[in-house]
Amino acid sequence: MAKVQIVTDSAAKLTQAEIDQYQIKVVPLTVQIDGTIYQDGVTISAEEFLEKMQESDQLPQTSQPSIGAFKEVYDQCYQEDPDAAVLSLHLSSGLSGTVNAAAQANALTKADVHAFDTLSADRSEAFVVLAAAKAAQAGQSLEEVLKVAETARDQTYIFLSFRSLDNMVAGGRLSKTQGLIGNLLNIKVGAKVDEEGKVDVVVKGRGLKTIKAFNENVIEQMKGYKQMKAIGVTYTGIKDEAEEMVQRLNAIWPDIDILLSVATPIISTHTGMGALAILYEAE
Repeated sequence: MAKVQIVTDSAAKLTQAEIDQYQIKVVPLTVQIDGTIYQDGVTISAEEFLEKMQESDQLPQTSQPSIGAFKEVYDQCYQEDPDAAVLSLHLSSGLSGTVNAAAQANALTKADVHAFDTLSADRSEAFVVLAAAKAAQAGQSLEEVLKVAETARDQTYIFLSFRSLDNMVAGGRLSKTQGLIGNLLNIKVGAKVDEEGKVDVVVKGRGLKTIKAFNENVIEQMKGYKQMKAIGVTYTGIKDEAEEMVQRLNAIWPDIDILLSVATPIISTHTGMGALAILYEAE
């Protein structure tokens, strides 16, 4: 058995093949839409979440897994290998209390659990989880796996562009007046997840040219790194544009297998429809 077992949450955009290959345990977040509670990735998919979000008059609610849900997974880890440490890597504390719930569950289980804040989400969170999982599978110690995770966290980036301010208003990040004026003026937004793991608006401007210029700037920034390790593109409702972005990025980095996917609910809830995220790991 591995010296370190890896646990994460459903906000990490992992493929089923990656979960199986690296034996990653995933604890689902919950999402509530029109009074119905779903388990993210279990009883509702990212695509189904988007459909229901569009149909709903209210902004969906996303919630961290319960402490009991974490305890159940940690107990399972202990039963499988009492001597292994558990590294539990989670969604940014700037977006959710998930990592705090994981840390609290440590007191309720016999497993040796270490909660880790990835300061990220979606495919970028997955980059950190995968780096740790590969190191764990190679038989590295907890200290070594933690160093790998820390390095991956420092080298991981998320840049978002979105077209509507409705979800930002509903989520309390903008006032109703700001949102109304922004939509009337056709304001588009470019944002990033900052060093504290919070969504930070970088640019605001009128029309789609703002988003185009923002994404061009992101690509130019990406070209400046010594090595591009991994890239992901996620979207909400604009698949054609997302596919075009993947083609654009693959023309520059042909050796990287870019995962194209619908954004996880935690991202979709912040951005609404018409969002595009470029996520990458580079040094």
